[in-house]
Amino acid sequence: MIKPISDHVVLEPLREEKKKGGIILPETVEKDKSEKGKVIAVGPGKVGKDGKRIPMEVKKGDTVLFSKYGPHEVKLDGKEYLIARQDDILAVLN
Repeated sequence: MIKPISDHVVLEPLREEKKKGGIILPETVEKDKSEKGKVIAVGPGKVGKDGKRIPMEVKKGDTVLFSKYGPHEVKLDGKEYLIARQDDILAVLN
């Protein structure tokens, strides 16, 4: 498994099927980057200028929205993951 450092977060991209005119298109037809993901692992947080660690605002299991081109794509054991900074995460979905 990937263990992130600092304020990095490991995400599993969540791709939804696109519907056009009542027809469901598989993700292979429109291979667009995901903007939604599930948090798989979270780093310990960034160290501030005062030397104290800044706690992370997201946790493992959260479903989040992130900036489209912020995360780095990584493949491990044939599975695709994204590694992003916490700053690339825009919102936590409930």
